[in-house]
Amino acid sequence: MLEARTKVRLYAALSEERKAWLQRFRATLFHQGVSTQLKVSASDASALDQVELSPASRQAVQTALRQIHRLTDELVTLRQELSSLGRRQLGCRALQGQYGIGSLLAVAIWEELGDCRRFRSSSDAVRLSGLDVTVYASDDKRSPGHLAKQGPAVLRWALYEAAMLAAKPTSPDHPYFSQVRARCGTSRAAFSVGRKIVRRSYHTLRGLGEEALAPVN
Repeated sequence: MLEARTKVRLYAALSEERKAWLQRFRATLFHQGVSTQLKVSASDASALDQVELSPASRQAVQTALRQIHRLTDELVTLRQELSSLGRRQLGCRALQGQYGIGSLLAVAIWEELGDCRRFRSSSDAVRLSGLDVTVYASDDKRSPGHLAKQGPAVLRWALYEAAMLAAKPTSPDHPYFSQVRARCGTSRAAFSVGRKIVRRSYHTLRGLGEEALAPVN
């Protein structure tokens, strides 16, 4: 589990780094008056040779492309390894019974929750995820509720990604997602569904007991 946790967090860090380089790539094009709709691919890289850029901007764009392609290769390899684990490990396979949780997200949720037998209830799992709502009160002033955002950011990312699929009509959580979205917006709806997912994940893994932690050959 610790090995999987290290790999998942590395995957998340590389994803953030790739996103930052992609933003820099698009910002450079934007400031040079070039369309930012270009996709980062080999064909678009050759197409950039026909675009008028200043020498420094061209160097910045080419550097960004090299970094994006390098990180993409690293991410593909890591994703394959983690997805393979998710398809074989018993606890991860059980988590994939929930709509929106694939092999990669299952590993992320499994390794971040850890041994669910240490929690007294599913509310403890929600608190670990940082998706619980906190309210600060002082004398006669009371601030509106905000997400605690305590605990592992990777777990919140995995729950949010899984919850966003509740926007699809085929999702069993779609009616609830739509109701909250109409009242509070898409992000809050996703976090609300994310709390449901982490509660269900807690019960799934706790019900498996020791088998949820079984290693994979």
